[in-house]
Amino acid sequence: MNEERRKQQILHILAAGIRKVMEEAHLDYGKLQEIRLRTDQPLLILYQGEELFLPAGRAKKHMVTKEEIKETLEYSSHYSLYAYENEIRQGFLTVEGGHRVGVAGKAILEQEKVKSLQHISSVNIRMSHEIPGCADRLLPMITKNREVCHTLVISPPCGGKTTLIRDLIRQISDGNAHVKGCTVGVVDERSEIGGCYLGVAQNHLGSRTDILDCCPKAEGMIMLIRSMSPRVLAVDEIGAQEEIRAVEYAMQCGCKLIASVHGNSMAEIASKPGLGELVRQRRFERYVVLENREHPGEIKEIFDERGSLLCRN
Repeated sequence: MNEERRKQQILHILAAGIRKVMEEAHLDYGKLQEIRLRTDQPLLILYQGEELFLPAGRAKKHMVTKEEIKETLEYSSHYSLYAYENEIRQGFLTVEGGHRVGVAGKAILEQEKVKSLQHISSVNIRMSHEIPGCADRLLPMITKNREVCHTLVISPPCGGKTTLIRDLIRQISDGNAHVKGCTVGVVDERSEIGGCYLGVAQNHLGSRTDILDCCPKAEGMIMLIRSMSPRVLAVDEIGAQEEIRAVEYAMQCGCKLIASVHGNSMAEIASKPGLGELVRQRRFERYVVLENREHPGEIKEIFDERGSLLCRN
């Protein structure tokens, strides 16, 4: 994405006082990762992996007010938070460009489930970052005869798994020397892969990709199989028992699976309920373990279905 366009997308949703501070900071928006607003706390950004209070280098920081949080939310929702109620219930809303506005405040419950959020006191704006080509090294390792292998990406938090999977989806959908282009179904429960805005993906996921946005993963996988006939299904952060059952169902239907899970090692995943059973049954053909030492999406190890090491960084 063009840096100037990204900059304008972000500045457009910020309260006027915060926008002024951001403009005076002269930031490279390609390196900006997060903007955190907390009521009566200093304005904080995550920039190239480091936290910075703004204005940087000054004793007096910009203290975020309740009014600025309200103003930012009004801009983000086009003055209609009610229209984003389903997303807000999950703790976020997605804005133009695929950037995600996370929120925290007082939870309103209905039948022991979160119905909505009120008195929002924290906002976390996470930049959507695409890195075309970041899966170039991985793709040959998870394909056979130009077909995708069932692949599980194991990653610590902020390890770059979503960015990596996004590029895998794009390359598999469009096709190249390593894989024949095919229909890819994406269940994007938290709008992180496609970054859909008004139903349209803001991230490039290829010409043969169908996205089910803001849909529970287990239900979404079955819906896509029945309605869109994908050759490959992609889903982020599996773990619940119903999601494991949906993965098994998809595999039995002939779909190839690309999924991710939070974790630090193959051994850790093998010890988890549900997922561990899939490991023992050798359902996944490739396990990709990520780390984040120098950059997100850095491959640490790759294992085959038997747990044998294929590659180590």
